[in-house]
Amino acid sequence: MKTKLLLLAIGLQLSCLYLKAQQPNVVIILADDLGYGDLSILNKQSTIPTPNMDQLGSEGMIFTDAHSGSAVCTPTRYGLMTGRYSWRTKMKQGVLNGYSPHLIDPQRTTIADLFQKSGYTTACVGKWHLGMDFPFKHKLEGRPNGEFYVDAAGSIQNSPLEYGFDYFYGISASLDFPPYLFIENDKFDGEADKIFAASGFPKYIRKGEGNTAFVPEDCLDVLTSKATDFIRQNKESPFFLYFPITAPHKPVAPHERFKGKSDLGPYGDFITQVDWTIGKITDLLDELQLANNTLVVLTSDNGSFMRRTNDNPKFSVSHSVDHTRQAYDPAHHTSNYIFRGTKADVWEGGHRVPFLVRWPEKITNGTTCAQSICLTDLFATSADILGVKFNQKVEGEDSFSFLRLLKGKNSRRKEGVINHSADGMFAIRHKDWKLVLGNGSGGREAPRGKAFSSPYQLYRLSSDVDESLNVYKQYPKRVRKMLLAFDKIYERTETRIEHATLD
Repeated sequence: MKTKLLLLAIGLQLSCLYLKAQQPNVVIILADDLGYGDLSILNKQSTIPTPNMDQLGSEGMIFTDAHSGSAVCTPTRYGLMTGRYSWRTKMKQGVLNGYSPHLIDPQRTTIADLFQKSGYTTACVGKWHLGMDFPFKHKLEGRPNGEFYVDAAGSIQNSPLEYGFDYFYGISASLDFPPYLFIENDKFDGEADKIFAASGFPKYIRKGEGNTAFVPEDCLDVLTSKATDFIRQNKESPFFLYFPITAPHKPVAPHERFKGKSDLGPYGDFITQVDWTIGKITDLLDELQLANNTLVVLTSDNGSFMRRTNDNPKFSVSHSVDHTRQAYDPAHHTSNYIFRGTKADVWEGGHRVPFLVRWPEKITNGTTCAQSICLTDLFATSADILGVKFNQKVEGEDSFSFLRLLKGKNSRRKEGVINHSADGMFAIRHKDWKLVLGNGSGGREAPRGKAFSSPYQLYRLSSDVDESLNVYKQYPKRVRKMLLAFDKIYERTETRIEHATLD
């Protein structure tokens, strides 16, 4: 009898180990300000070499109509983490800074929680930009002005460790925000002993405290090393790696070995370094024979900040010619492809982002998907992959799984995608229609306009993808239908008792 029980116990243990081994690893790489047109697989006119990103796309599925939750970074990161639009929080516009307190309620379920509770080892390596509660030597008074604020000997509260991650290494916000200090788990990796001077574009940074050993040009290398170390250390069991890299966001500071690689100035060279970074992750997965059962997502938190010279007289000279110019002549490069606007705008250039997925075990290579998705959908999709149920009344309220799409099956998002600009202007997207609830970009490009001010904008993207023809007055019934759908989504705060549908 004892022998039978022992054999049964061993069998159950082996069965559990087998099931655990079958769970896919998941790697989400979130680039910072990477434009749709910066990838040559998406922009055939681009001359920036992106072989690793191109290979990733060719070996999996390309989503051609993917959107970040916002046209700027903090709100998008909130949505990716929680499956919930950030404008449902106190953050109605703009972004946090490097010293901001935590934005995510510690009681709210995150995408990392889903994996951690499913037995995964979880890590976040890179740019957090969702706020942490720092230990300070003295109270912050407004914007940091060159003093030393943080107490490196203290512990950080509400770091990523509080939100489902077993390990964190990275920086608090964008690479142009102080403090210029790496953080490991809930501690600063070094003391603030230097005041960094402000610098203009392309090496744009704000004045503030940091560590002498912190070199912006080395940041991507440091983070890549930490990310690959995590994969090597956890290759025997399921892992979830969230890798929000710091580039090509400003400062545009490619490492010396990438300078001159693109013939398109520092920004082009920086894209080649981003591509190299992606390659280090995918090559390692191949080397460790993990690729087949690892889902890799590459996307961006919003569109590129690089403008077009023909959109604004202020930017009449191309970055290719004068590296201090934050714009390209369209004949040289179009970071946001054919889409109108840039980062921060409610127009497509602000939030239509590259979205490549590789998962050889499940996804047919060389496929594309034209269905609209949002980065908030990664929450529900992850839950679907894990077989985890979540309470949609209080968790992942704005998230819808696209797992069926990954498997090549028909599926449609149950409600329209909400677009949101830096200044808080809304748009709602359904199929080939887009309604902007305001009279401008809501961001950086003219006219900036004002939210909920007329005339509203209606575009039929299937025939007007560059949003050049406002047909708001011609389709009053379509406008009313989309306004009703928007209101149902907008007014749903903590609950989703009733889906807002457009069909």
